[in-house]
Amino acid sequence: MGALTGQVAVVTGATRGIGNAIARRLADEGANLALIGTRQETADAAAAAIAQDTKVQAKGYAVDVSDFAKVNEVISRIIADFGRLDILVNNAGITKDNLLMRMREEEWDAVLAVNLKGAFNCLKAASRTMLKAHYGRIVNIASIVGLSGNAGQCNYAASKAGLVGFSKSLARELASRDITVNVIAPGFIDTDMTAALPQATREALCTQIPMGRCGKPEDVANAVCFLASPAAAYITGQVLCVDGGLAM
Repeated sequence: MGALTGQVAVVTGATRGIGNAIARRLADEGANLALIGTRQETADAAAAAIAQDTKVQAKGYAVDVSDFAKVNEVISRIIADFGRLDILVNNAGITKDNLLMRMREEEWDAVLAVNLKGAFNCLKAASRTMLKAHYGRIVNIASIVGLSGNAGQCNYAASKAGLVGFSKSLARELASRDITVNVIAPGFIDTDMTAALPQATREALCTQIPMGRCGKPEDVANAVCFLASPAAAYITGQVLCVDGGLAM
């Protein structure tokens, strides 16, 4: 029996990379899963693979997290399907990098809509059932870029910094109902996005990391699992950097 057996976890951006690693780690601890992606086919495939490997109940859902009405519909459907909602991990995110002087308004709007408003939409819908249950574990995935900034990522950094402030404020609002809200700020993690970087760029990034390597999606997943577990019951409003020491 895992620490999360019988609980229901919702993970956005769960079809690949960090989100999929998070979903798998929660499943390893016994949590049943609602995996949210942008396409139904990939969400269904990810859910089926996890269910087969771990024997938990897992189901895929497709939604654009920036759409308030559709997010409400999907969260309502998840609660109807599973009967409860205990853990929410807001991991869905996009990048549209550009220097500010070249950044188009739509590049700014799209990143803020998914990365920040998307978290608001999911939390607005999910918090209702958590408040009624007097229990919930919320983990929002930000980035060290939201703490330190990064040239060419004004929109992304703003969305992730906003997520930190949002999470701390929400933690104060929900703490009395035994609902914790915490943030994971990953550093450079081996994903499809970082794999696309030139080798020289990857090597240069690694020299900035005290531990001398990029992180793995599982490193982030382990931290999320801890914050969702009973072991972190007295931790809320915190930002945990999973970055090999980069942000020290």
